[in-house]
Amino acid sequence: MEVPYHKSDLKSLTDLVEAKRINMLVLNYPHIEKNENQPARLQRFPRIRVAQIVMDYLTYGWSVEEMCRQHPDLTHAEAHATMGYYFDHQEEIDQEIKEEWEQVQESIKKSVRSPFYSRMKAKGLL
Repeated sequence: MEVPYHKSDLKSLTDLVEAKRINMLVLNYPHIEKNENQPARLQRFPRIRVAQIVMDYLTYGWSVEEMCRQHPDLTHAEAHATMGYYFDHQEEIDQEIKEEWEQVQESIKKSVRSPFYSRMKAKGLL
């Protein structure tokens, strides 16, 4: 809801900034930490990125309850915050997942296959 103000009520630029700030909606994602030029992460587990949890949703179709069953250290609040962040920043997270997938595919291409893999491939078993 906008707070009405008239320009004559404003005594300085500070008043204008304050009036605009009151009218801004700031979304806060509890349990999620997002630093500039870094992927969004869980606050309690900084090594776990939002994209990693979202991949369970996208790959397996897991609900928040199932994610918490599969990852017992993940709280329902963290899982809900993660999914909320994803749906509000879907393009950003999808791009992060895509880049990670491409990096893995490139790494696989560069890796040396084991002799076992080569024999199975030659026999048509892989």
